[in-house]
Amino acid sequence: MALLPNAETFKQLVDGSAQGPGPATARLLLAAASLPYAAAVAVRNAAFDAGLLRSGTASVPVISVGNLTLGGTGKTPLVAWVARLLVDRGRKPTIVSRGYAARPGEQSDEAAELGVVLPGVPHVADRDRLAGARAAAAAGADVIVLDDGFQHRRLHRDVDIVAIDATDPFGCSRLFPRGMLREPLGGLARAHAVVLTRATAITEARRAEIRTAFDTACRGHLPPAWMEAEHRPIVLRSTDGSTRPLELLRGGRVMAFSGIGNPAAFRSTLQALGADVVEFVGFPDHHAYDDHDRRRLGDRAAMAGAAFAVTTLKDLVKVRRQDLGGVPLVAVEIAMLALAGGDEVAAVVAAAAHTTSSRGQSR
Repeated sequence: MALLPNAETFKQLVDGSAQGPGPATARLLLAAASLPYAAAVAVRNAAFDAGLLRSGTASVPVISVGNLTLGGTGKTPLVAWVARLLVDRGRKPTIVSRGYAARPGEQSDEAAELGVVLPGVPHVADRDRLAGARAAAAAGADVIVLDDGFQHRRLHRDVDIVAIDATDPFGCSRLFPRGMLREPLGGLARAHAVVLTRATAITEARRAEIRTAFDTACRGHLPPAWMEAEHRPIVLRSTDGSTRPLELLRGGRVMAFSGIGNPAAFRSTLQALGADVVEFVGFPDHHAYDDHDRRRLGDRAAMAGAAFAVTTLKDLVKVRRQDLGGVPLVAVEIAMLALAGGDEVAAVVAAAAHTTSSRGQSR
């Protein structure tokens, strides 16, 4: 049995929601474990900043989309937004990712999801993302979109875009594993653009507070390109590629499940669509579904009297079923919509894509 069975359990532990002597002891242990992690992050970043470690380059521009925190920040719709922006401007992008949790010969979760929403954009998965970027360029890409690349400083980026989740922007204000931060907030000063995702979940005043807090953490060097974005459900999609209107969920009983970094956000999305979520099953992030999972989910959907089994697009491409226990299975497809600052971030992306990739150290 896993110590931390899913992302929601871990989040409740580190943000203090989980109470009692057990969670309190676990937080002390995690705080101790975060000290060597913090030291390693600081030393590595200092080495790149000082030029002691150097970044390799691809022969084409590289635009990275990454995070400061663990868990779901809505990064995949942002990757799709950037890729579409480049295609619309006549470029030939390839998405390069690590291929996290992919089995040999299979696509990663993100690659499979992006393959549905960006069928004409190639995707290269390689644990060595420098090699992956060079291979993509050799295969004809004229710009690389690096998925989850902000901390991957071994590959030089011409542009770093960082996604910040408006519902949890500071990652519990603690470094992993005591919190959700991959590196200190001040690391955002390395970025060229920031995208505040799920911005409509909070007030405009709170958005301004978040921006001010990051500017303070960056000692006044927060990137000027700041975009606020909404992640909007657009359609229900089935495994065979067919689509249905979102209105089918309104007032209907649904059994929902997900294996993502922010399951609470998915559940909130369904409730905002008017669905009656009578059953919700959470799996660990990047969960690999097997026949036992499919049978269990089908049983729970049938017992709940659900009209639909509903999941995320990321999960749908792994479950690969039209129904579960006779209950139709659909995914909520999400697209990103710029609310403010979209032109500024688009300009940063376009400028980088039309220049020769820089040579030298990572910023």
